[in-house]
Amino acid sequence: MGKELMWQQKLLVIAPKKRGFHLITEELLDQLPELESVRVGLAHFFIQHTSASLSINENADYTVRTDMEAHLNQMVPENAPYYRHTLEGSDDMPAHIKSALLGSNVSVPVSNGQLCLGTWQGIYLGEHRNHGGSRRILATLQGE
Repeated sequence: MGKELMWQQKLLVIAPKKRGFHLITEELLDQLPELESVRVGLAHFFIQHTSASLSINENADYTVRTDMEAHLNQMVPENAPYYRHTLEGSDDMPAHIKSALLGSNVSVPVSNGQLCLGTWQGIYLGEHRNHGGSRRILATLQGE
C-alpha cells in the first residue's frame, strides 16, 4: 500500500525586481523548505498578479532573459494607439498582455525533495511593470 497523499500550500513573497526577466528558482526554494518532505509529487507555483508572469526557461546564460525582454517589448509595445486601459501608466496594458501570453503558473515534478528541472532550466519571474513591487506566489505541493 502506498503512502498517504499529502497537500501543502504556502504563500511566497518575491522581493521587488526591476522590469525584465529574473531567475527566481533559488528565491522560491529558500522560502519552501517543505519541499524536502516530498518524495514524489508536484510543485505548482501561481503568481497572484496580472502584470507579471511565471515561466521556465534557460538558467545559465543571462542574455536569454535580456533577449526575452527585448523581444516582448517589440511584440507588445507601450503607447499603442488602440489601448483603452491607460490610466495606470503606459507600461500597464502591455504588462497585462505579456502576462496573458506567458502565463501565471508553472508546475514542476518533485523527486526526493528536489524540483526536477532540466540541467539548463530555471523558473523565471517576468516583471512587466516599471515599478511592480513585491510579488506573491502561491506554492502548492502535492505528493507523498
